Amino acid sequence: MGLRTGDQYVEGIKTRNKAKIYVLGKRVHDVTTNLFLKPSVLSFKATFDAAFEEDTRDLARVYSPFAGEEVNRFNSIHMGPQDLVAKVKLLRKLSHKTGTCFQRCVGWDALNTLYIVTKKLAEKEGKGIYYKNFIKYLEYVQRRDLALAGAMTDVKGVRPLKPSEQPNPDAYVRVVEERDDGIVVRGAKANITGIAVVDEVVVMPTRAMTEKDEVYAISFAIPLDTEGVTVVVGRQLNDARRLEEGEIDGLPYMFNHEGLLILEDVYVPWDRVFMYREWKWAGVLVEVFSAYHRQGYAGCKSGLGDVIIGAAYNLAKQIGVADKPHVREKLTEMVFLNETMYSAGLAASWEGKKLVEGDGGWWVNPMYANVTKHLVTRFPYEVSRLAHDIAGGLLGTAPSEFDLKNEEVGKLVAKYLQGVPEFTAEDRLRMLRLLENTSISVAYLVESVHGAGSPQAQRISMERIYDFYTVEKIAKSLARMGQRKADPRVEPHKPTDSEKA
Repeated sequence: MGLRTGDQYVEGIKTRNKAKIYVLGKRVHDVTTNLFLKPSVLSFKATFDAAFEEDTRDLARVYSPFAGEEVNRFNSIHMGPQDLVAKVKLLRKLSHKTGTCFQRCVGWDALNTLYIVTKKLAEKEGKGIYYKNFIKYLEYVQRRDLALAGAMTDVKGVRPLKPSEQPNPDAYVRVVEERDDGIVVRGAKANITGIAVVDEVVVMPTRAMTEKDEVYAISFAIPLDTEGVTVVVGRQLNDARRLEEGEIDGLPYMFNHEGLLILEDVYVPWDRVFMYREWKWAGVLVEVFSAYHRQGYAGCKSGLGDVIIGAAYNLAKQIGVADKPHVREKLTEMVFLNETMYSAGLAASWEGKKLVEGDGGWWVNPMYANVTKHLVTRFPYEVSRLAHDIAGGLLGTAPSEFDLKNEEVGKLVAKYLQGVPEFTAEDRLRMLRLLENTSISVAYLVESVHGAGSPQAQRISMERIYDFYTVEKIAKSLARMGQRKADPRVEPHKPTDSEKA
């Protein structure tokens, strides 16, 4: 089949017979009608509909040599730099349609990471079974157009301790039993985006490991609706508004969620295991995945930035200040910050490199991917600050839509909430709520800091890649303190562990 419509995706996730999903302490059986999760379902749905809509069709679908047909790009393997660029562009465009995180990127990055790592295990160590398992799974996912969650971040327990040193041995996901037909795993993964509304979960290790940690060095895939799986959906800012069933305040449009994925002695058949006891490769896997995911932030965060800039501009027009020099200057600064994030992601894409033989296996430029994400940890907060400056204090104090619709007080609210006559009070309230829900959100702020690794993780990566010794030799040569040998490199970057592996 290769491509599903949004409606087909929604129909496929309606009920869970085995997995237990909890929202605000109550078990949810139909995630598609639950008021708390419905915005997430709609956001995921947009990624499927994009493959059929005129303005995104060419970006959202691509031919797969593995399935032998067109597939949704969110389940594709990157065949060259042009695919890495298309990823960033698709994410920006989809942000315009959703106004939030559409939650499907982590699973996509997981597929491309495992394609590289399992092929390297086959090429370098002769362990072809992992690659064979993965390709079989990839074809399965592509032909059914499944929605995937990537699960990397373990709960980690005591941070300075390795997995094998933890007082709680389940602080990292591990194998607790090995059978002839598969393995049994136990543990938990935290802050997993979109976890309650996906078809399948792809689990990966979260850090480099030692030989003592080998039972934790695992990667596998399971349907979400599997015996022993529990999901506890996390809270977000203003999330209770979803339960109000409002048409303006209550988030009737798309939104995202994260959750705690708990695995209580979950059985995984061998043909769904992509890495087991391969502790030497855990660090490489994390490095490959992290760079992919950090590159992608250029697209979704610049797309959300477009929404925020547009909302700020409209609110400035509504109160008659859009043409004032100080407002134009703030809008221009927002554009500069937004396009800088996007440009870095495109550079990481065009400067990508191939890590394995044969089809696919194109990776991003790791330095520029880390630079991209480090910009994202900072710039969205400044974009939001400037937008809030333009919008005014009403952004945080506006009456509710129920006041506006009230028979007694509504007319008064409408009178005093209005700015220039061309816009109504309802127009202003709608735009204020959009700006609030986008710019003061997990998807645009908290996720920008901690998603794909916190800021320090990118700084460590950049320090490892940058060749200080080489640039010192350049400086010493120019200062007439010695000569240096010819070096064909333009950028003073050292190869990463993934490139050397």
